[in-house]
Amino acid sequence: MENYIPRMKLRYREQVVPQLLEEFQYDNVMMVPRLQKVVINTSIKDAIQNVKILERAAEELTLIAGQKAVITRARRSIATFRLREGMPIGARVTLRNDRMWEFMDRLVTVAIPRIRDFRGVNPKAFDGRGNYSLGLTEQIVFPEIEYDKVQRINGMNIAFVTSAVTDEEGRALLKNLGMPFAS
Repeated sequence: MENYIPRMKLRYREQVVPQLLEEFQYDNVMMVPRLQKVVINTSIKDAIQNVKILERAAEELTLIAGQKAVITRARRSIATFRLREGMPIGARVTLRNDRMWEFMDRLVTVAIPRIRDFRGVNPKAFDGRGNYSLGLTEQIVFPEIEYDKVQRINGMNIAFVTSAVTDEEGRALLKNLGMPFAS
């Protein structure tokens, strides 16, 4: 198990890096954009009344990511939402290195194809610096989640942080890694 290298990481090294070197005419291999981290985030408005819902969502996020989810708290009070500063409101996980590559592989090859009526992810959801955000409406597209044990359908945001300088470079990186962008 010590010499194990995730499949997506091998694909990046052996196929994506040479393609991007040729496409963008980089002078150096270190200039090629790479995936730095993947942040999975969920926020549940009903957690204000019932914290158990949030704990269950954090457990599901932990199953999906393979790493313990952290409960996030409200930064400021909002009276109209009956929200006070410091109340638990969501959960998040930051994945790096091998866990990030494993998650990316499962997302692209297993989870996204299980989405009903899927026509591709939005190619315009970049932030101007090569980072990409993707929203999923259901956690049940991941095989780790047992459909019968799900009490509540939760959505999640997935942010792919890259070392790319422009959106064009970030899009090329993710497209070569297998992200199914809509045309």
